[in-house]
Amino acid sequence: MVNVRKVFTFTGHSAPIYALEKGVTANLFFSGSGDKFCALWNLESLEAEKFAAQFPSTIYSICFVPEKNILFVGTSSGSIHVLDLANRNELKILQHHTDGIFSIKYSMFTNSFYSVGADGNFAVCSLESLSLLKIKKICSQKVRSIDFCNSRNEMVLACGDGFIRVYDMHTLMEKQVVQAHSMSCNVVRYSSAGDVLLTGGKDAHLNVWNMNYKLIKSIPAHNFAIYDIQYSPDTTLFATASRDKTIKIWDSSSFEVVKRINNETHGAHVNSVNKIYWSTFNNLLVSAGDDRATMVWEVKKVIVV
Repeated sequence: MVNVRKVFTFTGHSAPIYALEKGVTANLFFSGSGDKFCALWNLESLEAEKFAAQFPSTIYSICFVPEKNILFVGTSSGSIHVLDLANRNELKILQHHTDGIFSIKYSMFTNSFYSVGADGNFAVCSLESLSLLKIKKICSQKVRSIDFCNSRNEMVLACGDGFIRVYDMHTLMEKQVVQAHSMSCNVVRYSSAGDVLLTGGKDAHLNVWNMNYKLIKSIPAHNFAIYDIQYSPDTTLFATASRDKTIKIWDSSSFEVVKRINNETHGAHVNSVNKIYWSTFNNLLVSAGDDRATMVWEVKKVIVV
């Protein structure tokens, strides 16, 4: 059994929130919104930190690189702003994409960072020089999400045509193309053990894949599109966030729902839940969405004897 309790609701953004990301320490996290602000919040004090950065357009994605203390902020205009957090200044603006940046991920394994967006392009840049290494049109529709499996030297991209595309992390050769959903594939997430891939789609299905990218299970998980999937720090649970205004907590082994979080039972979101972040700080789950609220949830497993 799992018990869920709402700890706090952060307010401050004046538009829908699309991005959540880990902070400099375990108790901090960043958020990005349609109000064009990136903010920093403290899960220990439950207050806003003295950090706010404003950008020319809506923020769709954030990626923090602790090894370099830099922050990538992807916007609806296709620009990626690179912030030096130590000196609190903007290092560079990258304009490799022509439309919104939905996902930015970095890898010390390849010393590179990767971005995908609404223009259907997949871009690879150097973490050292911040220069473009490669850009490729991989889909005629939006590309929504990226994840890595370092143990297999693979990355997977979620595409608007319903397919997932698997690449070698070093050579960037396309290894596999698999139809994952009947509509847009919105999010991809490898398990930390690298033995399972989870995908969520506009078709509201949660799909479970083995590492040959064969479908193990297809679950009608939500009433509307799934926008995000995040594992708990101990990986025994994972959460899904949906346009249907709910968050669901799942058992990672059985793929069974152990808790449904909604407004009626938990005072949760009243609009689409766009992003979730599961912090290592006290195992707190953070959710944000179209209602401009960022909610903090305590998730506790209960042993029944």
